Amino acid sequence: MSRVLVIGCGGVASVAVRKCCQADDVFTELCIASRTKDKCDALARKLEGRTRTKITTAQVDADDVQQVIALINGYRPELVMNIALPYQDLTIMDACLACGVNYMDTANYEPEDTDDPAWRAVYEKRCREQGFSAYFDYSWQWAYRERFAQKGLTALLGCGFDPGVTQAYCAYAAKHEFDRIETIDILDCNGGDHGYPFATNFNPEVNLREVSAPGSYWENGHWVEIPAMSVRREYDFDQVGEKDMYLLHHEEIESLAQNIPGVKRIRFFMTFGQSYLTHMKCLENVGMLSTTPVAFEGHQIVPIKFLKALLPDPASLGPRTRGKTNIGCIFAGEKDGRKKTYYLYNVCDHQACYRETESQAVSYTTGVPAMCGALMLLTGQWKMPGVHTVEEFDPDPFLDALDRYGLPRSENRSPRMVD
Repeated sequence: MSRVLVIGCGGVASVAVRKCCQADDVFTELCIASRTKDKCDALARKLEGRTRTKITTAQVDADDVQQVIALINGYRPELVMNIALPYQDLTIMDACLACGVNYMDTANYEPEDTDDPAWRAVYEKRCREQGFSAYFDYSWQWAYRERFAQKGLTALLGCGFDPGVTQAYCAYAAKHEFDRIETIDILDCNGGDHGYPFATNFNPEVNLREVSAPGSYWENGHWVEIPAMSVRREYDFDQVGEKDMYLLHHEEIESLAQNIPGVKRIRFFMTFGQSYLTHMKCLENVGMLSTTPVAFEGHQIVPIKFLKALLPDPASLGPRTRGKTNIGCIFAGEKDGRKKTYYLYNVCDHQACYRETESQAVSYTTGVPAMCGALMLLTGQWKMPGVHTVEEFDPDPFLDALDRYGLPRSENRSPRMVD
């Protein structure tokens, strides 16, 4: 018997809620809350009569700690699933601490206003000391470790696919396949086609910030930063085909570098078509990716927020997206004194996801792991007071749950390596 509060009602949250309702023996009660209560109500109506889970809805501004505290105290959940925006991670964590409730999210914190002087001072110090300049990093949430531990609460960070499943793949490889992992390449391929000249598969603000930022990777104990999109490789992905992929900075590199003993290099690659990159570069060149407000006809507008309003809603892409995703990790290392390579990955079909959950595979591959991570916490299979990332827990029950709930793993024991 578990009562869970889900904050957020976009494409990922919709998948996560639907999947929670498939495990209605564990998720017996759910409250779906967001700034727009009508969206929560519409999702609840769709699920009415299709699950034993008791679903209620609420309105909340997740930027307001006191509103979140009031909601948690009124509903009294065992777990808060933060599937809102990464801008809101800290306010929801503050509320969970105040109320004594376990916490989880799907992406690490980044600020909405990157010009905020207080945040900027901390950020610039981190850039100098750590050597990477991405706006998102784990330090803000890791700072909560002692407070969560003292209260006996668990905060699970980044339990989507990447971050999330990719870290579980690393933990699985370290546990079962290698005595020592030397290199990890995380490959994220979206082979889907939605038919639009330009659209993003998840929140445009977060997506375009991530893609247009300098890339970086971990090598020999330090960060190496490179210009955005300056490292390109081709790879032949199972069930998708040959695709161009580019090296990006990604959050799981930061935690894996700390938690995988002796790893020498960790890189992250994501596939992009030339049309996407051309559109993005044009938008960047004219200032449309800026987060700094500008004056327009007597109003202050944030260019990237205005762009978000013009682009197709990622949640609307499901019915028109065809093709598959392929996301996984390629490892090189040693087992029983011999060199070894290994590739663990998942292939997911956009249309199959839409038939099941009315969402495309990008939302599906994030929403299913969020539900499976919550399942681990609620059933006690993952219990570790403090603030933790996925690779710190036993990967076996989590990957078994992914196999069962729609993201089965595949493996290749002689993969082509990325040079």
